[in-house]
Amino acid sequence: MERPGTLFLRRSEVAALADFPAYMVAVEGAFRAHAEGRSLAPQLMHVDAVEGEFHIKAGGLLEPEPRFGIKINGSFFQNRARFGMPNIQGAILLCDASHGYPLCVMDSMEVTIQRTGAATAVAAKYLARPDSATATICGAGNQGPIQLKSIARVLPIRKAFAWDLSFDRARDFARAMTLELGFPVTAIENIGPSDVIVTCTPSKAAFLKADAVRPGTFVAAVGADSPDKQEIDPHLLARSTVVADLIEQIIHVGDTQHAIHQGLMTRAQIHAELGEIIIGRKPGRTHAQQTIVFDSTGTALQDVAAAAMIYAAARRAGKGTWIDLAS
Repeated sequence: MERPGTLFLRRSEVAALADFPAYMVAVEGAFRAHAEGRSLAPQLMHVDAVEGEFHIKAGGLLEPEPRFGIKINGSFFQNRARFGMPNIQGAILLCDASHGYPLCVMDSMEVTIQRTGAATAVAAKYLARPDSATATICGAGNQGPIQLKSIARVLPIRKAFAWDLSFDRARDFARAMTLELGFPVTAIENIGPSDVIVTCTPSKAAFLKADAVRPGTFVAAVGADSPDKQEIDPHLLARSTVVADLIEQIIHVGDTQHAIHQGLMTRAQIHAELGEIIIGRKPGRTHAQQTIVFDSTGTALQDVAAAAMIYAAARRAGKGTWIDLAS
């Protein structure tokens, strides 16, 4: 029986309760569970707001304990300049999926950053060339550091490049990452060939062009998580092997939707969901010259798996604040 009450966790507490490898295990397990039918159907809602938007993601996992979660993130990209607040902020509500009791409310930002990087790392493990030595990170914001660190954890990266609409921001990112990771990271003004390319921006127009991507590249398209966002040239998607986090999401909010809407590819041409590759139902990379795009829109399954892991760790460590919502 769960302890009566709902646990509240601040971002600092969430950050202290799990390291990146734990997120990788949780996220890979979530993809596997969904592919094996051990999940509650994930749902996605997008609501436009004045000068911003809300993303609502919900879903559940049936094992090892039945858990349901819903995450609400507000994205207001003038917040920092106008109010001195984060541009993206939100919370996750984790419930027991056997009777619905709200187990935990936690800040969503640390979970979102870590589980998104973990999804890229898991995808790279199955889809990138094992000898990938160079990486390009497009976007030097919140996701940039975790994306580069996640790639470097699973691949033998020896050199990286940083691109951003602000060259100064790319240069600052490159300096910091060079010091942290111990291999050279160089700021660039134009995106060129690389073994791995990650796009993690809020862009609403494609900037990664087909001619900048050579055969054999693994591309993780992370930023397009609402209908009006776009990072990838639709022609690049049409000529690549496309792997989804969730097919039902990428045809509505991912980069793939733009290629489909332009008639350059169909839903049937999406190769697989990542979970299908993890369990061996579909093949991953089959040859060195295969260009693979992982359309990563972010799923509630990742959030639930990570939140459940954090909740369990908090209970073991005696962290957080308990309240009784029903009293």
